[in-house]
Amino acid sequence: MTHRLPIFAKFILATFTVASAAGLLTGCGGAAPSGRQAGSASAEELRQRQAPRDDFEAGKEVPINADTHFAAGQFAEGQGNLPMAMDQYAKALKLDPRHKDSLYRTGIVQVKQRQFNSAIETFSKYVEASKGEATAYANLGFAYELAGRTTEAENTYRKGIQREPTNAACRVNYGLMLARKERFNEAILQMQTVLGEGEVHYNLASVYESMGRKEQAKIEYKKAIELAPNLRDAQARLDAMH
Repeated sequence: MTHRLPIFAKFILATFTVASAAGLLTGCGGAAPSGRQAGSASAEELRQRQAPRDDFEAGKEVPINADTHFAAGQFAEGQGNLPMAMDQYAKALKLDPRHKDSLYRTGIVQVKQRQFNSAIETFSKYVEASKGEATAYANLGFAYELAGRTTEAENTYRKGIQREPTNAACRVNYGLMLARKERFNEAILQMQTVLGEGEVHYNLASVYESMGRKEQAKIEYKKAIELAPNLRDAQARLDAMH
């Protein structure tokens, strides 16, 4: 069975959704004072990012620049052609070494290909290009975690939290890592900062389930349902365990 772990989580660029199982996950919560997600892009910024790809896919003549190569890389990645995508992202970065979108997608593809040390190098550059955004630290921290370098992952998550104490990506990723290391009290404290109680228990249940501790997982799913009755995934996963 494929698990959907956890409720929020891992790699972030602009907007955040419920997590999936593959590890390339996203999160939400912790609104910025402006009323939109901390570290997220405005609708106009997203439109500008998407425009080159739309023109490329429509066969329109477009100027050759970093955005053009990024758009071609996105198209190739969408077709499942990861080598071509990486080639286009590399060309974008040759023209603009601090092109944030290309750095981000390069790191994602490297993770998909299990090139974790390369992903760490890429996401380190992404942190620099973003001028130390907390969500960039969350991405780097998770890359460290995937590489088994948990001490560096922990330090990186802490840097992101220091930069933005209510950053959901850092808090939740860090909390999940602590839970997987069975530091449950610390994990709860991290996640409680940005999640509701029901969501915290759902995430704990997901970790217990991934560890094969089904009875503890059931207890946590029941707590999640009690605290957040509309959390349908919790009920579905609890039912699947019977």
